[in-house]
Amino acid sequence: MIKNARLLPLLALSLLTACVVPTGPVEVTRFNRAAEGVPYGTGSFAVVLAGDSVPDRSLAGSPYLAAVAREMQRVGYSDSVSNSDVIAEVRFGATTIRPDRRSPVSVGVGGSTGGYGSGVGVGLGFNLGGGSGTQLQTTLAVRILRRSDQLVIWEGTAVQLAKAGSPAAQPGIAAAKLAEALFKDFPGVSGETIRVP
Repeated sequence: MIKNARLLPLLALSLLTACVVPTGPVEVTRFNRAAEGVPYGTGSFAVVLAGDSVPDRSLAGSPYLAAVAREMQRVGYSDSVSNSDVIAEVRFGATTIRPDRRSPVSVGVGGSTGGYGSGVGVGLGFNLGGGSGTQLQTTLAVRILRRSDQLVIWEGTAVQLAKAGSPAAQPGIAAAKLAEALFKDFPGVSGETIRVP
């Protein structure tokens, strides 16, 4: 009985790891005003969608808003319904990238001459991988503004590529991964681009 009780947490952990979706690396660039003495991770926050098509994208934006709100709380801000100290403006988008279609067969010809003779060679290559397929590039951009004077105190952009149709390309999974990468080691080094696995 005691042996089984010890195995239950391991079994639960193994089931959770089976649910983890592998995602590609995220490229993150951030800018901040830490050198100017602006404090980060204190006070209350609100998260809003920004951009031209806000009314048309409110449902599509909900995973991104939720992911950014989770990260804002994780780095020390407290949630506020109204009159917050800072406002996190969220923009997101996805672009489909289709690879060039090339023939799965390639032919190469080469030759050489030298002091010990000459030679000619022909090479034939076959692409057995079926091509790279269509990819989805998902972008999350966040600007944090101080409400009192509308000064942008932090901004960052995170970009990820995933195979179109894969679990990693789904909005909820992509939003969580992008927000986590964007707020890693918050506020980060200003102007530095990092790659988060």
